[in-house]
Amino acid sequence: MIKRVLFLVFITVSFSAFAQLTVTNSSYIFVDGSGFNDTPGVAPLYVTEAVNLTGADSHIYLRNEAQLIQGDNVSTNSGIGELSIQQTGTANTFAYNFWCSPVGNNSIASGNEINRVDLIDDSTGLITSNDALFNTGYDGLASPLTISSRWLYTYVASDEYADWNALDSNSAILPGLGFTMKGIGGGGQLYDFRGKPNNGTITNNILAENFTLIGNPYPSAIDALLLIHDPQNTNIEISPGLPEFAPTTTGVLYYWEQTPTNHNTANYVGGYGAYTISAGGVETFSFPTFYGYDDQGNAAPTPPGPGPSKIARRYIPIGQGFMVKGAAGSGSSTIYVKNSHRVYAKESSGNSYFFRNDGDNDTTSNMQETQYNELGLNLVPSDFKRFRLNINFNQDFTRQLVQNFHHTATDGFDYGLEAPSSDNTTTDATWTQNDEDFVIQAHAFDIEKRIPVIIKAENQQPIEFSIFDVQNFDTSQPIYIHDIENDIYVNLRAQNYTINVAAGNYTNRFEITFQPGETLHLEDITNHGFDVFQNSKNSQLTVLNPNELDIKTVTLFDVSGKLVLNSKNVGSEHEYHFSTKSLSEGVYIATVMVDKNQAISKKVVIKN
Repeated sequence: MIKRVLFLVFITVSFSAFAQLTVTNSSYIFVDGSGFNDTPGVAPLYVTEAVNLTGADSHIYLRNEAQLIQGDNVSTNSGIGELSIQQTGTANTFAYNFWCSPVGNNSIASGNEINRVDLIDDSTGLITSNDALFNTGYDGLASPLTISSRWLYTYVASDEYADWNALDSNSAILPGLGFTMKGIGGGGQLYDFRGKPNNGTITNNILAENFTLIGNPYPSAIDALLLIHDPQNTNIEISPGLPEFAPTTTGVLYYWEQTPTNHNTANYVGGYGAYTISAGGVETFSFPTFYGYDDQGNAAPTPPGPGPSKIARRYIPIGQGFMVKGAAGSGSSTIYVKNSHRVYAKESSGNSYFFRNDGDNDTTSNMQETQYNELGLNLVPSDFKRFRLNINFNQDFTRQLVQNFHHTATDGFDYGLEAPSSDNTTTDATWTQNDEDFVIQAHAFDIEKRIPVIIKAENQQPIEFSIFDVQNFDTSQPIYIHDIENDIYVNLRAQNYTINVAAGNYTNRFEITFQPGETLHLEDITNHGFDVFQNSKNSQLTVLNPNELDIKTVTLFDVSGKLVLNSKNVGSEHEYHFSTKSLSEGVYIATVMVDKNQAISKKVVIKN
């Protein structure tokens, strides 16, 4: 007899709960999640103890975002039947998704088993499927589903690009360990994961200051807050017999996003976004910097193009893989993922997000600003302050840095509020702490605080500082970028600051401050009607100075960093004109500094 449990049976209750669930012979359970909300912990199928799929044809089908949650960390699932759960991957043939399988091998053994990529099926109907095929070519196929094994890798406890471990379709992957797989073009590819559902506490080994690719190992979402702040992940003993404890990881989840156009590593463009969350539930996400990569995996600046667009959410969806980094001083340790971290959260709700390339990642920093400011994402409570600092390098790429402020934050590492950088590149910008690079940082707010901004530039080039997502700062509170070498303070809430820098590492030149130097007026020069622009008709660079400020210098740089105009001790007339007839057409950067060491910096397009 075929036993069918349909969605219609569930409509009279908020969820279906079982102490233990056994499916025998050719019976199956079909769970439709389309009629359920995503209240965390209230799932369409909740089993307190074990799931037993005793027959080879015993199945549980989870469809339309239905999920299975189990509540007993001790019980183990068993049986040779299969749970089937689907997830959609990238639509880009050249882009990697980071995966973590929600199922393992379904042998007669009890408990979690190893995963293999060949447990993925090609969905052919509501409950029917065929085994996915595999090839060793560059591209997979959508029909029949054919996965290229050329792009299957794991990454375990390393910080070297060469340490990606190649897989075959039947290579053993430990429960909870992530793997990479490239997508298939022509639309988002639906993958059907079939096997024994993972259950209970799942562990993976990590090393201090090394990265490991793990992920969500369950057929349900997990809560990043519960994962990051689980006591076994935050309080490992670092000195046996001594009361010294430290977290196993940095408390940061690193999500990969890219926009490649072919399979050549040198044409990859992408990076890692950093996500963390405080014990009180305050989320922070820093967009990845889209670098290009050479054949050895070294990051390099890229030409202008599409930028990152994905924002990590608190609830980690089924199948999602991500990098974690072992905390400094943690040695060899273990990261724990548990049933207690599992929640029911749908991707369609907006609270859970799978990092896939949907062909929509043409987002620029302006769209990122719109996402944060207008859509209300990642808003902080009233007792927090926050801003995002964008540093654009030669219009090639932008590094985004996030600064959090809370009275509990310290000048040391604040778990859940800060994120070390995942990149080690020759051109970049970071915060700094104990000589380590950070992309998210936290402090207790102090009007006298000075926060260093580290700039690395492999070549001479213009860089531009700008700011957005300013939260819970009084509208009258300036946020300055202080160019220490030139003693220039620019209020980034009023204008951007662009300057050409020579090749080198600048560890003591730039800083964020909240009050100006002693010689500086608080009032910004743009409030005086001050302006600089190109008058193409007359082939002149025009500087308007209606309030007769004392102009110290006017400089003009081309985009390669070459100084083409440098006029000193200009004066205090109403306006000035500088001939640009001898200059080639193109984009230039003009900077005007006045007597109180304030400056205005603008890009101008010269067409003669």
